[in-house]
Amino acid sequence: MIDLRPVAHPIGKIVIVLGVMMLAPMLVDLWHDDPHWQVFLECALITVVFGALITVASQGHYTSLKLQQAFLLTSGIWLVIPVFGALPFVLGQPDASLIDAFFESMSGVTTTGTTAFPALDGLPKGTHLWRALLQWMGGLGIVVVAMVFLPVMRVGGMQFFRSEGFDTLGKVLPRAGGIAAEMTGIYVVMTVACTLTYMVLGMSPFDAVIHALTTCSTGGFSNYDASFGAYLGGPEWAASVFMIMASIPFIRMVQAMRGDLAPIWADRQIRTYLRWVAYACGVIALYRLFYMHQDHAPLELLRETVFNTISTFSGTGYASTDMLAWGHLPLALLIVVGLIGGCTGSTGCSVKVFRYLILFEAVRAQIRRMHSPHRVYPLRYEGRPLDRDVINSVMAFFTLFMLTFGLLIVGLSLTGLHPRTALTAAWTAIANIGPVWGPEVTANGSVAEFPDAAKTMMIVGMYLGRLELVSVLVLLVPRFWRG
Repeated sequence: MIDLRPVAHPIGKIVIVLGVMMLAPMLVDLWHDDPHWQVFLECALITVVFGALITVASQGHYTSLKLQQAFLLTSGIWLVIPVFGALPFVLGQPDASLIDAFFESMSGVTTTGTTAFPALDGLPKGTHLWRALLQWMGGLGIVVVAMVFLPVMRVGGMQFFRSEGFDTLGKVLPRAGGIAAEMTGIYVVMTVACTLTYMVLGMSPFDAVIHALTTCSTGGFSNYDASFGAYLGGPEWAASVFMIMASIPFIRMVQAMRGDLAPIWADRQIRTYLRWVAYACGVIALYRLFYMHQDHAPLELLRETVFNTISTFSGTGYASTDMLAWGHLPLALLIVVGLIGGCTGSTGCSVKVFRYLILFEAVRAQIRRMHSPHRVYPLRYEGRPLDRDVINSVMAFFTLFMLTFGLLIVGLSLTGLHPRTALTAAWTAIANIGPVWGPEVTANGSVAEFPDAAKTMMIVGMYLGRLELVSVLVLLVPRFWRG
């Protein structure tokens, strides 16, 4: 029998922190004389009490986690937080249904950015802040999970990074505090810098905070139905820079803060990511300029292309224009880059650049073996040999990812959605990107008119995608519970 106390105890503490965080939107509504502040106070009390009960019930001195407990803790956090995070949406404005509230909360915590609310402009400021905080906390959480738990759980080739995170599972809890503190420091500094930059470029203080929280988390929630279209120009360039920063490994930024800048450019993953982003932006911009003959000044077209392409590539999901008007090739390219995502150990989502690099190395080695079957071609990444275990994990991840993606498309189509809607809804859910394109999507990009069955499948997709599939699917194997 698996001892659940080491799993429940940190979850209980996180729930308490979540309840305390609800006081921030409460104070915002109170400052603006909005009676909605009472909803956040009530939700905060409920959340803190439940968190305290869980913590007390699992009280003990825990300094180690078994492998099964690590899987349960990772999966449990991203399931419990959206439940309590949805309370303000159900008990207060927008008075959402349970499925819509849970969808919005899961979309926030997984930094997906798809909304189930049909209108955003009229919501209380506290609700907007809460949506942004859910994404900000989810972005920080996934960075810590990627550096602490996924390597030791050997998920999707992440064991390759064990030397940069944690060498043993036995001391994961004490050492998690140290890595979390460093990552949080970087995350807070980046968010403050992003907020100040937005304010200098013309955003109101409140809008700057909202968009900084959702930019640095690569989440994409906005407090406007027009998304980032309310702030064209300089803010788009600034957002592009911060989205790129949030998409590179945070461990490199920690090293930079310590005065060592060399690892940033030496990281093959970062160089590849920046190169692929440049390629995507260049191809789309040239296509729009010379083939679509769109009525834009060249600099405006470039700015619009760079911002929206980086937003999709990083999985942020902001939109400042109708990307469907760009034509078929740009749309297809956006779907492809969305399935690539950012770097490992960042707030970015989707498959990640590292896994594509491993896949390309494996394919190249296989082609070489076909030409010279008796030669040995060792696989290496940044000068380090790749274990067969890493390669197998990456291949298994790709297989599961594409299989889940396909099943989501089929399932969403069976709910009656238009084929394009089903495709992009599955894409945005499993890769945690944000935008959905199709006739059922509302003017503000909401999935409010989707059937509840479709929303439920998207919730499952967001959950699986954010936790890199294997972390959750392993819980369905009977042997896991016997081990």
